[in-house]
Amino acid sequence: MAASALQRLLRVLELEERQGWRNRAVIGGLQAMAARWQKDAEEEQLDPRQLQTIVTLMARYDAATPESRPDVAAAIRRALAGEPVSLADAAAPAASAPQPATQQTSPVEAASPLPPPEPTHVARERVRRQQRTALDLEAPVSVLHGVGSATAEQLARLGIHRIADLLWHLPSRHEDFSQLRTIAQLRPGEQATVIANLWEIRERKISLKRQMIQGILADGTGTLHATWWNKYVKNQLKLGATLRFSGKVGLYMGNKTLENPAFEELDEEMVATGRLAPVYPLTEGLTNKRLRLLVKTALDEYGELVPDPLPAEVRRQAGLPDLPQALRQVHFPDSHEQFQAGLRRLAFDEFFYIQLGVLQRRQSLQSAAAPALVAEPAVLARFRAALPFALTGAQERVLDEILRDLQRTIPMSRLVQGDVGSGKTALAAAAMVAAAANGAQSAMLAPTQILAEQHHRSLSRLLAGQTRPDGAPLTLALLTGRVTGTERAAALEGLRSGAIDVVVGTTALIQEAVEFNHLGLVVVDEQHRFGVAQRGALRNKGGQPHLLVMSATPIPRSLALTLYGDLDISIVDEMPPGRTPVKTKWFPPRERERLYNFLRREVREGRQAFIVYPLVEESEKLEAGAAVDAYERLRQEIFPDLRLGLLHGRMTGQEKDLVMSAFAAGDFDVLVSTSVIEVGIDVPNASLMIIEDADRFGLAQLHQLRGRVGRGEHKSYCALVSSATGPEAEERLRTLEATNSGFVLAEKDLELRGPGDFLGTRQSGLPPLRVAQLGDVATLAAAREAAQALFARSPDLREYPALARNVMQFWQGHGDIS
Repeated sequence: MAASALQRLLRVLELEERQGWRNRAVIGGLQAMAARWQKDAEEEQLDPRQLQTIVTLMARYDAATPESRPDVAAAIRRALAGEPVSLADAAAPAASAPQPATQQTSPVEAASPLPPPEPTHVARERVRRQQRTALDLEAPVSVLHGVGSATAEQLARLGIHRIADLLWHLPSRHEDFSQLRTIAQLRPGEQATVIANLWEIRERKISLKRQMIQGILADGTGTLHATWWNKYVKNQLKLGATLRFSGKVGLYMGNKTLENPAFEELDEEMVATGRLAPVYPLTEGLTNKRLRLLVKTALDEYGELVPDPLPAEVRRQAGLPDLPQALRQVHFPDSHEQFQAGLRRLAFDEFFYIQLGVLQRRQSLQSAAAPALVAEPAVLARFRAALPFALTGAQERVLDEILRDLQRTIPMSRLVQGDVGSGKTALAAAAMVAAAANGAQSAMLAPTQILAEQHHRSLSRLLAGQTRPDGAPLTLALLTGRVTGTERAAALEGLRSGAIDVVVGTTALIQEAVEFNHLGLVVVDEQHRFGVAQRGALRNKGGQPHLLVMSATPIPRSLALTLYGDLDISIVDEMPPGRTPVKTKWFPPRERERLYNFLRREVREGRQAFIVYPLVEESEKLEAGAAVDAYERLRQEIFPDLRLGLLHGRMTGQEKDLVMSAFAAGDFDVLVSTSVIEVGIDVPNASLMIIEDADRFGLAQLHQLRGRVGRGEHKSYCALVSSATGPEAEERLRTLEATNSGFVLAEKDLELRGPGDFLGTRQSGLPPLRVAQLGDVATLAAAREAAQALFARSPDLREYPALARNVMQFWQGHGDIS
């Protein structure tokens, strides 16, 4: 049976005596225990007068000095035994004597000491703090008490050199000590964590070679029996220690138990605060406890000095706390709500800086003059007539938007989004015809060698028969790392002289040796693979050419406006007629043999297939298929009669290009791969895509992988192999079965994944985001609206110098936004 309230308090007093009357037997001291204990005692129908006396004495014990606590404890024991106790006789000297209680004063208030006079050194430190300014944030961390050369060196390894660096060293997560369970709240069968005192440790022999360690844990609300089957645990346990214990709650002979609980020490402050406790990125030799105390010290002494660059009206309209308050709540939150408010403020700032940066860049680009590329109707009519297909309504609409941009002297900055096969390349070709009609050159930038070669072939077909103003046929060139020697020299000379009208290439195009005669149009394909700086490097080679960027990776409009806020957005949301959608179906692993038989049938009919795995090699931590191991098994056991190729991200660029080229040429029947084939491979003969462990891919990535088939005249299929049972994974796969629209899938992906890094800033070309997540649409929209309003009032931010500095620092190294 659980101990009664009287018995628990007696045990606490026994432990206090063993520990030297330090008021550490229960978390927070006897006064913190008093309210809960009083409630339990009332339920046990203890005499109210006796109860009030004990609660008053518990408060006095809390305020008393260690020397006088034995007398108060003796009085509590007498009261627990039912003996009459005079509170006047039981009074004990405290650190600062309490004031006599009046009839209106509670026992706890009566026991509270008056604050002592402020010591001289404390007063001096308070004055020093009042004299500090924001410049003190630049002081080295060694100015903090206790930070010597060794600690400073450890902090430096984390990039912390100044006080400001320490304040911005944000927690990677928090441990939730605000919602800890008490022993009384524990229920058998649940996994739980409690903070308790180790009252007893016993060693018990089970056999000649086996021993068990038993402990009794208590927290003021009850006791708990813990059992460990490792005798060496005893060396790690210290009688009377306050620890955090985690394990599964059991019940044995009426007592709550923990079987082999994990345990760890807690520092006094973390226990006393009962808050969300920060956990920081660390380095060797620096503990979380030490770093947390340093951050707390820095916040207390310097936190209020952090300047807030956000204008007060923006904070007010967006309902945001000031920056010092936000930082404090992100480090040491007073509640979950305050923590979220602090995070939202820091995320808002990052989105706000992004928006102001792209608005400034857009204004800067549009302030320069671009060549007006006016295409005569006859030129465009000749281009349309030469196409092997009629443009869709969506293509015509987007082409009109592009042509209107090209006719102006304001440089075009347009993003064209559309699914694979929606005809974006034809639109780029039409823009190139318009440029050539005005004697201007065009350059297309592709992310991979294989994709550049494919575009070169496609554009050669689309532009066949098109001419310059003098009637000469258009000249196309390919410039990649593989183009060398005399061929490369001829291409460079042709671009310099103007003999080449259109060039397609990889990042080889932005090298210093490449010069253009009259670059009027830059086209960037799969733009999320390039950053702002790479787009700008090619654009700078032609004074101020028009820019057209294309993407087959649809993303929600809300994110597009943030990621590419410097671009106008066009959407090709219609597929050409006659294009057969890829049939998609989810299969459990047990039907894999059926899929292999279907693959054989497709190969017999002259088709090719992909088999995609989420990993390169087997992992002990992940139960997911790996391409390298699967390739060997498939080649030797499943398809020994077929020709298999292997492709993965650890191969060199040249190795990947060779494998993809061989597959495109028909040298392999099956390509075993990782998601490296997501873009950059066009094999019209491939009709089957099998994706293993499909639940481990996001919707956008699955859609891109599926887009590798169905590119020719043959009916095509995508098989999703997965044993997923989670509701989110199931919904993702069912959604992919139901629709072929990348835009529908993009919105669904954002909905399912919630706030998260949708594309990843590494790919998007944005500065790295420390707090903001691209899926946080609400904060993103609020920041965009606020930035547009502020920019309309002050485009150069001259009225907001602190804000201008922060925006510049945020974007530093990510493109010129001045």
